[in-house]
Amino acid sequence: MRHPLPLILAAALVATGPGTSFAGDDDHLLARRALEEGRVLPLTEVLAKVKSKVPGKVIEVELELEDGVLVYEFKIVTPGGRLMEVEADAATGEILKVEDDD
Repeated sequence: MRHPLPLILAAALVATGPGTSFAGDDDHLLARRALEEGRVLPLTEVLAKVKSKVPGKVIEVELELEDGVLVYEFKIVTPGGRLMEVEADAATGEILKVEDDD
């Protein structure tokens, strides 16, 4: 089961870290709480790991709950123009999936 957070939250996560809410205006507060409680890594740390494996321009980031695990989903346009989807565990930064999103 997947529950995407709005891209607006993703922008806020760059500064504050990820969260666990999936609806409403309080997403950024819950995201901050998850970071402060150590349940997730800051988006910047996870993004560094992702970009080392899949270089390119990040055009979208979502934080999703998949089978009880918080996962960052990145859409990246590679230097060659391919659109890639990369999923990473929000708590560890481990890359879980890399696939073409064309």
